[in-house]
Amino acid sequence: MAKRKEDPPPAGSPAWMATFSDLMNLLLCFFVLLFSMSTMDEAKLAEIVASMNSSFSIFSAGATSIGEGILISNGVSQLNELAEYINSTGMTAESTNESDRIEQYDQEQHGVEKTVDVQEVLDEIEQQNLESNEALAEIIAEAVSESDMSDQIDVSFTAQYVLLTMKGAFLFDSGEATLKQESYRALDKVSIILQRYAKGEIEIDGHTDNVPMSGKYHDNEELSSARALSVFYYLVNNSNLDPLMLKHSGMGERVPVADNSTPEGRARNRRVEIRIYNNN
Repeated sequence: MAKRKEDPPPAGSPAWMATFSDLMNLLLCFFVLLFSMSTMDEAKLAEIVASMNSSFSIFSAGATSIGEGILISNGVSQLNELAEYINSTGMTAESTNESDRIEQYDQEQHGVEKTVDVQEVLDEIEQQNLESNEALAEIIAEAVSESDMSDQIDVSFTAQYVLLTMKGAFLFDSGEATLKQESYRALDKVSIILQRYAKGEIEIDGHTDNVPMSGKYHDNEELSSARALSVFYYLVNNSNLDPLMLKHSGMGERVPVADNSTPEGRARNRRVEIRIYNNN
């Protein structure tokens, strides 16, 4: 007897899928029912949207930037005024206050000022130098007076240096750069003063009047340089001054201190100046 063939399985979807579809339909109906029972406060929703729109400017047209730079809508995070913007929205008030407290603590601990006025600092330094040079000028002037050289040497000062001005007629003959023998004693006392009180650079400048030269020197530039060099050599050879602290130059007739049209003025312009610079 032949074996009977079994019937093939029914065509179509599996049985479990029908059950699953029924479940999904039930869930959809359930959520639709919940949504229909809820109410939406449209006024509050509009207020929230308006507030966010004014703060971030990304709802209207979607292309407004914060400050200058690339738009937020492009997805770029570069904001030129991000720190200022965040502070203006009040989002970092707490962190900003904390930063201020830390900075104040550092200032109290280390004595660091928040801002420094550079001009005030420079003015204070200049005033200190001026007072220091004034005190030094008074000491040197007293030494000059005690050495009976007040008629030949004038003492003045600025914030940069103390100035000793020696009369040219006392040091040199007319048109010459060789020191007079009677000036040696005064220069010896000047060298003692410089060794005792000069702590910085010493500059020796020769000056003349505007009378044209007719001797062995070509012009007043050469004469003034030669006179400054003569004083330089004398101080180096007859004192313990460090030559590295000394420099000399000839100024010719370029820096007059009086009117060259009078004999008295020309006499004042013929001079040798010794500057003692402040070493602060």
